[in-house]
Amino acid sequence: MKKQIVILALICIGTLSFAQNNAQWRGDNRDGIYQESGLLNEWPTEGPKLLWHFDALGAGHASAAVTESAVYTAGTEAENGYVIALDHSGKTLWKQIYGKEWMDSYDGVRTTPMIYEGMLYVMSGFGKVVAMNAQDGSIVWTKDILADYGGENIRWGVTENLVVEGDKLFCTPGGEQVSMVALDRKTGTEIWKAKPNGENSAYCSPAIVKLANRNLLVTHTNSSIIGVDTESGEVLWTVSHPNKYSIHPNTPYYKDGYLYCVSGYGKGGVMIELSDDGSNAKEVWKDESMDNQMGGFVVLDGKIYGSGHNNREWFCLDWKTGEVLHSAKVLSKGNVVSADGKLYCYGESGEVALVDVSAGAFKKVSSFRVPFGDKQHWAHLVIHKNRMYVRHGNAFMVYSI
Repeated sequence: MKKQIVILALICIGTLSFAQNNAQWRGDNRDGIYQESGLLNEWPTEGPKLLWHFDALGAGHASAAVTESAVYTAGTEAENGYVIALDHSGKTLWKQIYGKEWMDSYDGVRTTPMIYEGMLYVMSGFGKVVAMNAQDGSIVWTKDILADYGGENIRWGVTENLVVEGDKLFCTPGGEQVSMVALDRKTGTEIWKAKPNGENSAYCSPAIVKLANRNLLVTHTNSSIIGVDTESGEVLWTVSHPNKYSIHPNTPYYKDGYLYCVSGYGKGGVMIELSDDGSNAKEVWKDESMDNQMGGFVVLDGKIYGSGHNNREWFCLDWKTGEVLHSAKVLSKGNVVSADGKLYCYGESGEVALVDVSAGAFKKVSSFRVPFGDKQHWAHLVIHKNRMYVRHGNAFMVYSI
């Protein structure tokens, strides 16, 4: 019996260690929920304590991937993009240039590095997928998915935070030849390519939906939401969801048979019911009020929270019906994550706010203005081990919360 307990403990420790050294866009489940507790219920008047900041990232909008070992983000130097690894005091561990990066409108690196089983993956604004060794930044392989699959770049540069399942790395070239592809994450070799729908990619970072007998890869192309079998690459269903500029950056969210997707420019959100085997999808409700552009949303206790775009308020929707339960101009439109039952909101005006929604309304408990950096406040917040990570252009700040 003692031997069994020891073995179980070792398995648990190994699993915990594995999880703590993997990191990706918007948390473990790509849903903006960070599993932290015991965080401050309010911040000092001047804001939480700034532990350190790094002010030489160059242009970009990447947030952070944080593990037990390091803090990873990406920036630009002249016309090149690079990934940088920092220790937890802000000291540079390594820096690796990966090639040309988007330096046109809203310039800089677009995506956040993903860390998985000792490897790091990132995509440039020109569709170059790069795999690195997470320990030292050495490049393992690269692949130009637009050139290799006949994809066409989009107006503001392809923007896809990559996702992995087992040994498959997924990405969305779009176009006339394929919609999505699965690559061997260790070598970059093609595993499958999904049938095209004739649409380009749409700035979306896919979600993996785990069902009883299969997993789906769900993303937006420029006018559609598509569901793809992760094992075979078969496109199982398509739901029409166009908006004015074919911009759909928000990662879809799945729970208990239902899938929520939302876009900006007045389009709003749609709730989709999936069949048990994931082979069919049908619309349940639509809502145009919370037309979130690219700030993401979180789902807490049967409610959807996020900001509008054309509709410049923050909204709370009922998960089952789409009804607007309440809304408020709590701060400017922006991105949102959650931890310890509270919302952490980062407005495009540069205000970071701690928001309590427990009483059925948006209550801004504390806030502060980001003191460093330049250009747009678009990088999403990250929370890890009682710290909040804030990116503003060339500056990266870490706060104790």
